[in-house]
Amino acid sequence: MMARNGSWTSLLALWLIVMLTALFTRPLLPVDETRYASVAWEMWLRGDFLVPYLNAEPYSHKPPLYFWLIHAGWWLFGVHEWVVRAVAPLLALLILFATAALSRQLWPTDTGASRLAAWLVFGTTFFTAFLSWVQFDLLLVLMTLLALIGMVRAARGSLYGWLLCGIAMGLGVLSKGPVILLQVLPVALLAPLWRHTDEHCGWWHWYAGLFVSVLVAAGIALAWALPAAQAGGEAYREAILWGQTANRMLQSFAHAHPVWWYLPWLPVLFAPWTLLPWAWSAMRRYRISNDMGVRLCLGWLFAGLLVMSLVSGKQVKYLLPLLPAVALTLARVWSSLDDRPVTQRPWLLSGVLLVTGGALAVVPRVLDSATWLPDISPLWGLLLMATAVMLLLLPALRPAQYPLRLALLSVWVVLLIHLGIYRTAAPAYDVQAVSELIAGAQANGHEVAIATRYHGQFGFAGRLSRPLLQLDAESLQGWAARHPHGYLVFILRTSLEQYPKAVFTQPYRSGYLGIWTGAVVAAHADIFQ
Repeated sequence: MMARNGSWTSLLALWLIVMLTALFTRPLLPVDETRYASVAWEMWLRGDFLVPYLNAEPYSHKPPLYFWLIHAGWWLFGVHEWVVRAVAPLLALLILFATAALSRQLWPTDTGASRLAAWLVFGTTFFTAFLSWVQFDLLLVLMTLLALIGMVRAARGSLYGWLLCGIAMGLGVLSKGPVILLQVLPVALLAPLWRHTDEHCGWWHWYAGLFVSVLVAAGIALAWALPAAQAGGEAYREAILWGQTANRMLQSFAHAHPVWWYLPWLPVLFAPWTLLPWAWSAMRRYRISNDMGVRLCLGWLFAGLLVMSLVSGKQVKYLLPLLPAVALTLARVWSSLDDRPVTQRPWLLSGVLLVTGGALAVVPRVLDSATWLPDISPLWGLLLMATAVMLLLLPALRPAQYPLRLALLSVWVVLLIHLGIYRTAAPAYDVQAVSELIAGAQANGHEVAIATRYHGQFGFAGRLSRPLLQLDAESLQGWAARHPHGYLVFILRTSLEQYPKAVFTQPYRSGYLGIWTGAVVAAHADIFQ
């Protein structure tokens, strides 16, 4: 059976392959990854580990815990890009172990389910692709899992369980704000649906323990937030205490979508497991009423989905904390299946791979919306189509063998994405050369400004010690006239043919990046609007 033969060694090997492939096929991607690296760099440069900074201004959009983890790596190994990029994969690995640990808490006698759950998380294609990204969501997933481990221990009578839950929620707030409460508290409040009362912990004790846990979380969060609010100034204080917390949940200034927006994305988020009809039919036959752990996971899943749907700002990655709930449920159900081979062919899964591979082979030939898009070889799409055919030719498998095979499939798909798309697109997303040019210009006494909104793309890559001035259309020509020897950075959506010779140009995302001197910009005011 896969649960026995799919060892942790195999899982670690696959994790390592994905991590190393990501490290060697793509740079830090603007604007998110480069921005977070630059925030960590400015905090490190300033020696200010309380208030995050971006371009010499307090950065209120994210709490500091992820940046602290980067700093810990720099303290141990020096300031290197690979340290920044290693944090997320390490968090992903800890998520696999934490998922297995939660499974053991829920089903102490079902050892197969714990290993199976870890494989199911890793085998989810979205998770496998996401584990190499410099983002805050994996840290939130980990803290959610630790909080629920503590909650289940509390349900079994451990007072220390509430302490663990509170610490994890507090660190979750320092990871990505109070959104962790939307993941954990509904599970606790729905305890009558999944927990049996006993003489050791009645409902009064349960909710009293939850209250204490929330107080612990609040204490941890406020231990950072209050001094940071004082040190960061009035605007920063208003942002972290209101604008980036309650206000963002109620009326998001970014990524606002209707309540139903997540529903069509669920098959994508939980693929490939959503594309196995036989597996979900087994779910329908399972006696949920007899399983406390499954009831907890389903309450976690549906309550979390409902609450996150009510939050105005939505992205697919915001549902990542719900992925372990699905994995744990499926692991428990599938571990109970007998060993009779599954003869049903994965037609739906193969069809999705076939269509995706066909699109990857054809679309780059007919679209030119990005400068790098036509360079993608159709070979990668053909390989994906061949994978779809091979999947249909596999012999009948035992139910417990499917997670391993599909985990391998997820790794293969992610490798194709990295080798076929990311590697081709990398030159248009690599800001190392331009960042070093900017650093050199500043070191030689030249003023450098950017004629668009600046997201910190160049701060860490160039190890900049001075901020870049952001210019709007009204101030552009005046600045250029006053600084003829200064440098102006432009990010353009049009071809470079109409522009005069630049100090530096490169393809950048779906357009171009160019640097001109102030004298040239002033002399061609009709072009540089």
